[in-house]
Amino acid sequence: MLRPLFAIENQAREASASERLEIRQKQSVPVLAELRQKLLVWKEQLIPQHPMADAVNYTLNHWAELNIFCSDGAVPIDNNVSEREMKRVVLNRKNSLFVGNPRGGRTFAILASLTSTCRRHQIDPQLYLTQLLMNLPQTKLSELDAWLPDQWKLQQAARSEALNRVASLAP
Repeated sequence: MLRPLFAIENQAREASASERLEIRQKQSVPVLAELRQKLLVWKEQLIPQHPMADAVNYTLNHWAELNIFCSDGAVPIDNNVSEREMKRVVLNRKNSLFVGNPRGGRTFAILASLTSTCRRHQIDPQLYLTQLLMNLPQTKLSELDAWLPDQWKLQQAARSEALNRVASLAP
């Protein structure tokens, strides 16, 4: 029953968030309605102590949360990205035991968050952090938002585009 939902998502992968929302509204909502009906039928047929009844009840009790992707085209159908990032946290937990002091732990957490965000935005963390650390002393507090990884990436793309335009004009 979930396979059709993921097939719809696969079709809408390259669409904009608004287009994806429209596709989900037209195609995924009816599939979800059918799934909910099946769950309600199963709930009536299963004895309450059956393990499947627990799964059905859990799904029905969290129905709104499970359907949130149909109300926002930017929300993914699954949380696989979050799960992968959590694995990094778990793997780093052992390393975190040896940060030395609370300040070191805070610094480690900030760096882990920044590098994780860089990976999510397909940014080279070393390049980003190098430029950040070189420019941070001259940066005004009001300009700090420009150094968030997603904003930095947009600025880099704009700079690159401008350089390409200038290079194409050169004789």
